[in-house]
Amino acid sequence: MKLRFPLRAYKTLDRLYLHYDKKMIRRTRNLGLMPGLSERSAPGRPSYGEWCYLVGIFQTVLRTNLKKDTDNDVLDVGCGTGIMAIASQPFLGDKGHYTGIDVKRSDIEFCRQHYPNKNFSFIHLDASNQVFAPDQSAGKVKWQVADASADVVTALSVWTHMNEEDAIFYFREIDRVLKPGGKAIVTFYLLDDLYHSSVNTWADKMGRYNNSYQNSRIFNTPSSQSKNWFHPDWAAKPEETIGVTPAGIQTMLDTTRLSLVETYVGNWKEVPGVFYQDILVFEKH
Repeated sequence: MKLRFPLRAYKTLDRLYLHYDKKMIRRTRNLGLMPGLSERSAPGRPSYGEWCYLVGIFQTVLRTNLKKDTDNDVLDVGCGTGIMAIASQPFLGDKGHYTGIDVKRSDIEFCRQHYPNKNFSFIHLDASNQVFAPDQSAGKVKWQVADASADVVTALSVWTHMNEEDAIFYFREIDRVLKPGGKAIVTFYLLDDLYHSSVNTWADKMGRYNNSYQNSRIFNTPSSQSKNWFHPDWAAKPEETIGVTPAGIQTMLDTTRLSLVETYVGNWKEVPGVFYQDILVFEKH
């Protein structure tokens, strides 16, 4: 018989566990910023263990791609409730700064309360997104961030919710705010050759489109009549989950001074990977 653990009891235990766990932290002090269960919403993984795992992954990716150990200026697009704020904290030092941007006002309000350090600031972006902010101002809104001010831009599971027009517009914003030589760490569902071979593997194993889990990862419907942006046919709104082809990535690059310098393959393609989605790293020249 399947047991259902009461959510209320789980939240209580989580709150107690966090209280005592934070007192025991000796080395990974930024984990002391970990929010409670109700706020561990982004990127859709509420488990304490997975949040710690993702903080470790992206702390490593940041260290690998930053040119200096400390005093970095980090811009996090789609910050949610702060998972990248925690991962970025060790690289800020005394002079660095983390800025989080999100279209969800509630997440920004939470972050302002939860991360009160002088090295953190959070900006609400009053732009529309069909999934996360359908009632906000229509159109594209530039980020309230100065030109050439960021050493690194991060975007975890953000471009996976943008149609082609928005993806190109905000990719130009990355170009605008990055310092020369700066990096952008952005996750995608990249519809490359490995993806297509994975689709064939899923079809052979499960029967084409007859398994809900496999079907959730098949991007078979053009988004807004695009040739390079696709969503699964089950998505009521394309922005629920969007994949982009390598040609689409090149289309974004063609409008900027950025180049693709590294790709970390996502394990959503049934191969070993550091993260579920594909992580692409871009550099500004």
